[in-house]
Amino acid sequence: MIADLSTPLLMAVFALAGVVVVLASIKATELADIIADRSRMGEAMAGGIILGGATSLSGIVVSVNVAANGDASFAFSNAVGGIAAQTLFLAIADFLHKRANLEHAAAEPANLFQAVMLLVLLSLPIAAMAGPDMAYFGVHPVSVVLFLAYIAGVRLSSTVSERPMWRPVLTHETRQDVPEAAQEADKPVLGPALQFAALVAVMGGCGLVIAHVGQDFTTRFGLASSLVGSLITAVVTSLPELVTTLTAVRRGALQLAIGGIIGGNTFDTLFLVFSDAAYREGSLYHAVGMSDLYWLATGLLMTTILLAGLILRQKDGPARIGIESVLMIAVYATAVGVELTAGS
Repeated sequence: MIADLSTPLLMAVFALAGVVVVLASIKATELADIIADRSRMGEAMAGGIILGGATSLSGIVVSVNVAANGDASFAFSNAVGGIAAQTLFLAIADFLHKRANLEHAAAEPANLFQAVMLLVLLSLPIAAMAGPDMAYFGVHPVSVVLFLAYIAGVRLSSTVSERPMWRPVLTHETRQDVPEAAQEADKPVLGPALQFAALVAVMGGCGLVIAHVGQDFTTRFGLASSLVGSLITAVVTSLPELVTTLTAVRRGALQLAIGGIIGGNTFDTLFLVFSDAAYREGSLYHAVGMSDLYWLATGLLMTTILLAGLILRQKDGPARIGIESVLMIAVYATAVGVELTAGS
């Protein structure tokens, strides 16, 4: 039905789905902060698991849907392109936090560990692509390893959050994760959790619409799947991460902002697991091209820079943002330039 729409109407549907996802994510951020306080989970863990997974749902629907339709490059580039875009959003958020570098103010051991976990998870697809072309029941063994590594990493992240073996040096600019009100922890969590679940369902439905429109873009305008996946659907489905990050920074929930991005990115690696299972023509990792690998390398590089910034904790930098933010912007801009040149 979407393929029968006129081009202006198709664009309108695409924009509407994106707007609904963004609006739902704004409310989801507020609810995630409340859930973090009432459940005593903490902002970093709530951002990494609850908010990160929820805002990634529309993206995973896109990747799985196009993989099931046989477009491996679209599915792969949507996943890894989203990781790069979402990491860029932290650099944008750094502009908003004027008092000090965001990575300095939001020092949190759980975020450091999740960044390390993300590097591990992103390295596994490279191993799969470089290794033999194999698939059992249509699934590459690395997909199973990636899924198990994610589950193990989440459990270890929880341990790091609850019983940290070290703590960051506190400065005047360090924002600690303290509930906004002492009585907040005594309130029930069920109500906010149900509202949060409803918003997740809405974002998932919009993701399905975005997937169908994105596939129509590739045929109607003759665009490369990697270009549409990495720079169109990946960015649109990543807008919730941008909105939730900016909203969290404005609310002062800095750990939630960084945890939401890093946690969302670790969850996004599962796009590849589910896409590999949905892709019925063999191993997903051996059906993609060098452009897709380039975006994976971009995500790895940007995550490494972010991790270095979290460890360095620079207070001030160029244009009142951290040097890691400047570098992440430069890396992403270079990747976009390369993609546009290759796709032209």
